[in-house]
Amino acid sequence: MRQSLPEDYPNKESVKRTGQALSKRQALAGDSVRFAPLRCICQVLSYARRHLHESGLLRNKAATSRPPRDKESNEMSIRDTQAWKALEQQLEAGMRDVHLKTLFQQPARFKTFSLDAAGIQLDLSKQRWTPEVRENLIALAREADVPNAIQRLLSGERVNLTEDRPALHTALRLPRDAKLEVEGVEVVSEVHATLDKMETLVDKLLDGQWRGATGKPITDVVNLGVGGSDLGPLMVTSALSDFEVKNAHEVSTHFASTMDGSQLADFLSWLNPETTLFILSSKSFGTIDTLSNASTALDWLAKRLGGDEELIKRFHFVGVSTKPEKMTEWGIAPANQLLFWDWVGGRYSLWSAIGLPIAIRVGMDNFRRLLAGAHAMDEHFRTAELEENLPVQLALVGIWNVNFLDIRSHAVLPYDGRLKHLPGYFQQLEMESNGKSVTNDEQQVDYSTCPVIWGEIGPNGQHAFYQLLHQGTQPVACDFLAPINRYNNVEDEHFREDLMAQHRLGLANCFAQSRVLMLGDDAVKSDGTPPSYKRYRGNQPSSTMLFDSLDPATLGALIALYEHKVFVQGTIWDIDSFDQWGVELGKKIATETEEIIATQQGLDSLDDSSRGLIESIWRGQQGK
Repeated sequence: MRQSLPEDYPNKESVKRTGQALSKRQALAGDSVRFAPLRCICQVLSYARRHLHESGLLRNKAATSRPPRDKESNEMSIRDTQAWKALEQQLEAGMRDVHLKTLFQQPARFKTFSLDAAGIQLDLSKQRWTPEVRENLIALAREADVPNAIQRLLSGERVNLTEDRPALHTALRLPRDAKLEVEGVEVVSEVHATLDKMETLVDKLLDGQWRGATGKPITDVVNLGVGGSDLGPLMVTSALSDFEVKNAHEVSTHFASTMDGSQLADFLSWLNPETTLFILSSKSFGTIDTLSNASTALDWLAKRLGGDEELIKRFHFVGVSTKPEKMTEWGIAPANQLLFWDWVGGRYSLWSAIGLPIAIRVGMDNFRRLLAGAHAMDEHFRTAELEENLPVQLALVGIWNVNFLDIRSHAVLPYDGRLKHLPGYFQQLEMESNGKSVTNDEQQVDYSTCPVIWGEIGPNGQHAFYQLLHQGTQPVACDFLAPINRYNNVEDEHFREDLMAQHRLGLANCFAQSRVLMLGDDAVKSDGTPPSYKRYRGNQPSSTMLFDSLDPATLGALIALYEHKVFVQGTIWDIDSFDQWGVELGKKIATETEEIIATQQGLDSLDDSSRGLIESIWRGQQGK
């Protein structure tokens, strides 16, 4: 049976009108008038594709291959909204293939797509979008109820749906005179009570008054934590290395996270047990990685110091957790316990007592400046309109890249060696938050969510993977980050000039790389056509973030910017950005597997590969 064509199918007149309209758009698409007929054909094909898509016979290229949403669900997919459909139409009408060098023919593009807030300048002009695309992305955010979601997050509503609790990391950086009551509890006073206790411990260490069991002042602090209890403090202490407290008793900070003990074994080979303090950082105080390291550290201290384990725990261990009863049971003295709350996610916890190693490194004044910088971004996030809101705009361009341009890889490229741990930190922040495939109404998503986040210090990356960025086959969105000023306070004038010249060289490389990624061969004038292996296609989208200098306040604002970006994207994707159930099953299976390896019982219950690997371990460890 022949099916009649829908009324809106392109006919001769509509094709003619389309050709005329496309000719008017040639400045955007960069094609000459002679390609208008081809565009008309593409318009017909685009219509057919859209019709097949809407009928369920064809998927958007950027959608995943997961099963479609349950038709009985009352919840509407974000893909069913008018804004999403408008964005798909823009994509098919030319935005899928438009080149950035064409987009930069538009006047004042930098002014159109740059924003400033809380000490951060965000340039989104090198992204493959237009003002019209941005308008529809803002409409998409409104259809996803992002404005109300922001207020729910900041007011302490239960936005972590699967665990039925708030995600209130922003409360950790509220000023002392702020008021925020959540479910009958005034949280600001509790937060500052912990900060005050934290300050007492920090001052005692930096004054040289914290002494070990033998009476010698503590000189080294080892943070035992994993995930958010490690990555955040490690990243910030490295980034703020220029802000160590001057004229204080010298205390060095170290980090051990690996459950295999390799990091801890290295430290214990040269640390002095008489002057070493350990911080047990664990939200649940049940993380096997951290507790196994703590047990080894305790045995090391007991063997070398002798005496009472209770005494050793009192002088050489501090605990940071939401579980005071577990810390007490382990043997940590109440005076050495710092608390935070279940409504603080691990990857959002560096602002809490989990940030103790940061405060030890830079002092409590600078730690409070870190909090103040984050709070400034929180206030911007809360009050700015979507059009001027840095986290919202950064999130929306990410949605455009992932869900429409089909870019599933995102590189973080800081041009400052102090930010060497930032890509790893953002990797956890984004991928643990938004690496989800089930919506808040427990439906399988029918679109892509979080891209793969990775990166490296930019100058190092130039000698490693930039080859792929420039000439590989994978589209990659990039974030370039750099301070405007560095080394201004170096006292030696000649040395200062040398270092500032190096910083200038770093900035030049940062801007040059983003320019070549954007323009390709057109970035430089050439008299001839280079061979194909020397060609650069360009059209790799990027964002650039500049800040006056890397200081506690600026770093706080930068981290908060990314935190809120993650939340906005999670809201649009309709997923819970604050749980992490994907990591739980592996932990459970690992516990069972460890018992099998240790007892050599139960191997038959495993698959053939696991059996073969474990048997290799047993054979290799015999007699050793």
